[in-house]
Amino acid sequence: MKVSIAAKRLEISGVVQGVGFRPFLFSLAKKYYLKGEVSNTSSGVLVIVEGPPDNIEGFTNDIYYKSPLLACVTRIESFDAELHNFSLFQIVKSRASNSRTTLISPDVTICPDCLAEMKDPCDRRYEYPFINCTNCGPRYTIIEDIPYDRPQTSMKHFKMCSDCQSEYDDPLNRRFHAQPNACPECGPQVFLTDNKGKRIDSESKEAIILAAQYLSQGRIVAVKGLGGFHLACDASSQDIVQSLRLRKARPHKPFALMAQSASHLFDHVHVSPKEKQLLESYHRPIVLLNKKNIKNNDIDGLAPGVAPFNNCLGIMLPYTPLHFLLLEKGPDVLVMTSGNRSGEPLSIENEDALDAFSHIADYFLLNNRDIYFRADDSIARIQTGKTRFIRRSRGYAPLPISLNKKMPKILGCGAGLKNTICLTRDNYVFLSQHIGDMDNVKVYDFYQTSIDHLKQLLDIQPEIIAHDMHSGYMSTDYAKAQNNVKKVAVQHHHAHAAACMAENDLDGDVIAITLDGTGYGTDGHIWGGELLVCTQKTFKRKAHLSYIKMPGGDAAVLEPWRMAASVLYQTFGNDFLSLDIPYIKEMEKEKLSFVCQMMEKNLNSPLTSSAGRLFDAVASLLCIRHKITHESQAAMELEAIADKNLINDIYGFDIVQNKNDDRDGSFEIDMMTCIRQITHDLKQSESSGRISLKFHHTLVAAFTKATLRASKETGIQKVVLSGGVFNNDIILNQMIRTLEENNLKVYTHTKVPTGDGGICLGQAVVAAALEAN
Repeated sequence: MKVSIAAKRLEISGVVQGVGFRPFLFSLAKKYYLKGEVSNTSSGVLVIVEGPPDNIEGFTNDIYYKSPLLACVTRIESFDAELHNFSLFQIVKSRASNSRTTLISPDVTICPDCLAEMKDPCDRRYEYPFINCTNCGPRYTIIEDIPYDRPQTSMKHFKMCSDCQSEYDDPLNRRFHAQPNACPECGPQVFLTDNKGKRIDSESKEAIILAAQYLSQGRIVAVKGLGGFHLACDASSQDIVQSLRLRKARPHKPFALMAQSASHLFDHVHVSPKEKQLLESYHRPIVLLNKKNIKNNDIDGLAPGVAPFNNCLGIMLPYTPLHFLLLEKGPDVLVMTSGNRSGEPLSIENEDALDAFSHIADYFLLNNRDIYFRADDSIARIQTGKTRFIRRSRGYAPLPISLNKKMPKILGCGAGLKNTICLTRDNYVFLSQHIGDMDNVKVYDFYQTSIDHLKQLLDIQPEIIAHDMHSGYMSTDYAKAQNNVKKVAVQHHHAHAAACMAENDLDGDVIAITLDGTGYGTDGHIWGGELLVCTQKTFKRKAHLSYIKMPGGDAAVLEPWRMAASVLYQTFGNDFLSLDIPYIKEMEKEKLSFVCQMMEKNLNSPLTSSAGRLFDAVASLLCIRHKITHESQAAMELEAIADKNLINDIYGFDIVQNKNDDRDGSFEIDMMTCIRQITHDLKQSESSGRISLKFHHTLVAAFTKATLRASKETGIQKVVLSGGVFNNDIILNQMIRTLEENNLKVYTHTKVPTGDGGICLGQAVVAAALEAN
């Protein structure tokens, strides 16, 4: 009986390049006795197969369900094709196409196979710090253009030796078309210099040994990694950690750590099974883990200075071969903090790094492979059993967020702080890596480069540019400077809400609780403690924290004592200057009198409803932090001291009709009763831990009551939570619990950061909704 033969053309989309996808298809075709060919295109992968129809069907199904670990198949389009009577199945040269729709893989950790080879003295890549295969290694940071082939990467400068070329050409080898494929004979090399750039090693292996020895001896070593530089030192040495803080002018902000393995963490932090799984995932983010055995800020075996005044340590496991070698030959746990000038993007070039922080690092472990695109480490944590991002960057970007509807081509410009940008196409939103705080020219240059690079790689020319309403943001300046494209200004907190809605496939009416530090409001004031009733298209401000003054404007963000003076002035008037509390005793009376006069005369004292500023005020009232050296420091330290063993007790608060307009049905959450009662507790020498916890619970209770009132008035029972305040573990957990106890359905962020790193997604979603109508 003659077997019928069919021919199909399969166009496969998704993350299907640089992840061993074509060798996988080669083996799969062999399994199903199919002939034909496969090639990379600018749109993904093109397959032509010939064989029995049932075999082709099985082949197609297996593509979805058995693809390589790093691959992500999003679509397979199947078309009938003309029979060519192929004699075999082969992998052919990449084909150009008019459309660029392939998805780019992020950089991922070294795989177990490569790690085993690197540790094998008999292997030709023994201790080679650039070992990789199709299942691991650099991707996004070395890509110049697509299709993802070696000439389009920074590996184009390294011609493969015959052995590497043989692996690269063999479809059955796991290094088949692994674009960064290399070995000690033909690939990149590391070398060690002093902080003046003078080389002090004779060859690559000696450079690593010397660097590890210097780390063990208490020196600071700048290490060129996957997406930029780190400054590394021994995390167990308080002297060197403090020295790094002094040299880097970073007095308090926690340092990220890198541990040799998860088992090396068990003496220092609590690690749940889900946290261990996240630590060991191929994304390798920094994971926030709760400290154990905390006694006067001591952490067994680690320097207290790695994360002072904080209950968590940010720890990652090694993700490059070089990291594994340094930890194997040097200290078990290293500080691994970003290598950059203060406020500027990560350094990615050897010369720039030497210029930027030769006054910090004693030695520089450099290499001769270019980084085309910088990428900071991602930061995540497990909260309420789910992975949540503080920063979504290396290991994840530029993988898209998938939405439940098609979008026009939109550029979301992001916010002023923790900036990321996004581009949309069809039902995908492509988010960039972390760009940073948009407050200087270097970051702005990186911002523009990031937009141009993503536009080129993804072949997306935006039809709409969505940006923040704030006219002072550099991201807004960028949007306004673009010609011949529609521009949409999106209110900051509406963007927060829309981002959370989009993640959770919500498009109808929701109540949004958006709590953060700063966002420009439609009334010209600074918002940040908001209750919105909204859709993706529109919003109404239903409630907010009552306005308080920010004496000194932006200075009040850096000096929480000003916000403490503000809430005391609003509660007690000038009489607060004679209060018998530690805050008054610690502050200079002249300064307090001066800010009183500023507020009385409304001089440089803008109004704010910001929850972040309220946290600052309470932190200063408790004499925890009067001035900050990094963003959200006061709020984080206030959370850290909260005595979580106490019962759920709260202070008073008031829900009052909106003072400005009682016709629109909106209302305010007045926290001054809470401030009055905190002051009373301070007079009674109540513990700061108890006051902190009660304040946290009061804020949750106030917004829960406001939300229930809004729900009753509107009939809406879906609530979204967004804004940087929800990085606070107490607030997030308590808010979810209390709302759900009152039969409301709560939606939160799990795909993008709840803070400003997710704003660009919301901007794009709002702009798309407005365009659709």
